[in-house]
Amino acid sequence: MEFNKKRFKQMFPNLANELDTDQNRVAISSVRSDISTGERRASAKRFDNYTPDAIDFIRRCDNEKQAEEIIEFLEKRQEISHEHAQRLKKQLRTQGVRSFGPKKQDDYYSCAGVV
Repeated sequence: MEFNKKRFKQMFPNLANELDTDQNRVAISSVRSDISTGERRASAKRFDNYTPDAIDFIRRCDNEKQAEEIIEFLEKRQEISHEHAQRLKKQLRTQGVRSFGPKKQDDYYSCAGVV
């Protein structure tokens, strides 16, 4: 099937708009010929300068009691607002600790095996 630009814009206006703007560009910082090496390198920088938030800490909890302690601790240290703490506690009570996402294991942030 052959497309011209006008026909493409008619059929896919949002995609055409994204392609015409710089809004959703992704920079390529390097090119590697060995896929496995490239993947390991890319994942090594995944958490550079990343600061875990309340959800990240909650996802490490085994149960709701631990999650509630985390929420109260973060609120006490003023790392989250009282309103945010209340929303998190409500979600915890009504939907459970796994509603925040699957449990993060101890080595979640490590870059083991990176060359």
